[in-house]
Amino acid sequence: MNDIVLYCKSYRRDFLRLKRLLASLQVCNSDEIPFYVSTPKTDQSLLLEIVGEAGYQWVSDEEIIAANPRVETGKYRGMPGGLAQAIVKSEFWRLGLCQNYLCIDSDSVFIRKFTKADFLAVDGYPYTVLHQNKEFFQLATNRGHLKVEQDLRAESERVKALLGRVGPNYYCAPAPFIWSAKVWDSLDREYLKPNGLTLWDAVTPQYPETLLYGEALLQYQAIPIRAIEPLFRIYHYDWQFSLSKRLGETQDKLKQNFIGVIYQSNWESELDFGASNKSVLSRLVKRLKRSLRHIQSYF
Repeated sequence: MNDIVLYCKSYRRDFLRLKRLLASLQVCNSDEIPFYVSTPKTDQSLLLEIVGEAGYQWVSDEEIIAANPRVETGKYRGMPGGLAQAIVKSEFWRLGLCQNYLCIDSDSVFIRKFTKADFLAVDGYPYTVLHQNKEFFQLATNRGHLKVEQDLRAESERVKALLGRVGPNYYCAPAPFIWSAKVWDSLDREYLKPNGLTLWDAVTPQYPETLLYGEALLQYQAIPIRAIEPLFRIYHYDWQFSLSKRLGETQDKLKQNFIGVIYQSNWESELDFGASNKSVLSRLVKRLKRSLRHIQSYF
């Protein structure tokens, strides 16, 4: 069993982003940490066509889902894609391939070389991205996006109450996440099984998997808590990206504090693979809103 692997859950819409991620890994993965990619079985042939077969090991989403004997095989098919994707990522540990995994999204890019020491302490325990999100909250408040902080704080309070923890709000985001199989297992043993649940019941838009993992770590402490700041620079919103660039932020400058960058796929639509399922009018409205947000970021 590997002490740590890299893992990305992807699907056909993100294959051009995945190809970009894989190219950055080939340059930056100094320790040659194994990289796993999962997709639906139906997407495998397109994955090989677009991304190729070198540089990663493929597993199917269905194989990950089947690794939990308490889950009905077809249950995920009736769920929204984004929600099912989040749960599949959270269940990857059940394959028994690793003790820990760096869960990476397709819209990520590594910008400098990294080793296992970026993710694991000298005694083998993983670091955990754990912070109070104050910098991002302050930026959102400064720009007048008050709902951003309100929504994230409400999420945290809900999940905290679910597992019975009292204290400050902590966040294990943004991606990539250093996830321990022991922490996921503790959530399963201590909360899910006793309540007749699986992650397919517990994870919802109101109870995201990132907060469930963080609260399980804080509540059950299956591993020592070794807190670090986020590993990647993430641009949650296009206005944040525009503002940062005007302040002089570049990939080269980011290398001092981050090993990668995330360009959110919900606004970086140029790398969507395949034809859009949205109408021409809808795409024009989205483009106009993005332009207006870009202009607004000057003020």
